[in-house]
Amino acid sequence: MSTAQPDHETLLAAVARILRPLVRVLIRNRVASDAVTELVRRVFVDVAFEEFALEGRRPTQSRVSVLTGLNRKEVARLRSLRESVLPDAGERRNRAAALLGAWRRDPDFHGPDGQPMPVPFSGEQSFTLLCQRHSGDMKPRSLADELLAAGALEEVGSKLRMTSAGYVPSADPTEVLQILGTDTAELISTIDHNLCATAGGHRYQSKVKYEGLSAEHQREFLTYSGRRAQDLLEDLDRWLAARTEDSETAAASSEGAEQPRVNLGLAAFQIVEPYTTTAEDPGGASAAELNS
Repeated sequence: MSTAQPDHETLLAAVARILRPLVRVLIRNRVASDAVTELVRRVFVDVAFEEFALEGRRPTQSRVSVLTGLNRKEVARLRSLRESVLPDAGERRNRAAALLGAWRRDPDFHGPDGQPMPVPFSGEQSFTLLCQRHSGDMKPRSLADELLAAGALEEVGSKLRMTSAGYVPSADPTEVLQILGTDTAELISTIDHNLCATAGGHRYQSKVKYEGLSAEHQREFLTYSGRRAQDLLEDLDRWLAARTEDSETAAASSEGAEQPRVNLGLAAFQIVEPYTTTAEDPGGASAAELNS
């Protein structure tokens, strides 16, 4: 484990940067600060109980009080509310996105070129059959409507065709907020892992940054990067699918046990900030940043 520890001032400065866009979302959705404060205190208590017990010992209210800075009476109150107030933190499966992945992998729904082919809504080799095979009890009409609204499907004549846009549930604020919770938590967990990892055990984390791009080139980059990222994710999806199929027998033998999971997410963050030239950079030359 890494022995270098960030000082509190640096850590709190990083937290402040995380909170600014989050608070913007909270205020826009009329969530008051006291509700968030109560939630933070409850999560502090839960994490301390669940992840910071001394080896071989059950966590106690006294230890959690020391770790969190909350008195024992407050720890007991927050712990008693845990089951009734905090929802299960398990990830809700995104059936719509999973269906698109299954469509890319299932050869029964591919054309001669090996790519997902347009399908009718019902009948043989249909969207309904695809849903029945890969989406359990979800209603095909609801899934089709969701994917059409998100731009992941389009109607071509009497058939449904997958677009190259991928699935982004922009029409459903609830789905988008779930993504806020899952994806942000996964990024922070990756950074936490890298802070504690030994040499060679770091997870991949990188970005590219340029300054001085015109508005036109910014738009071009978002389109280009989105297309390249989608191609990469589809390639990784096929790689993972092939190995998941190879391990179906092993998975069946451990049914009921928690299954290992791997996620890889890509996003283009367009953050436009003022850019001024300096004596060292009179022409405003672009500078690239690649962090790993």
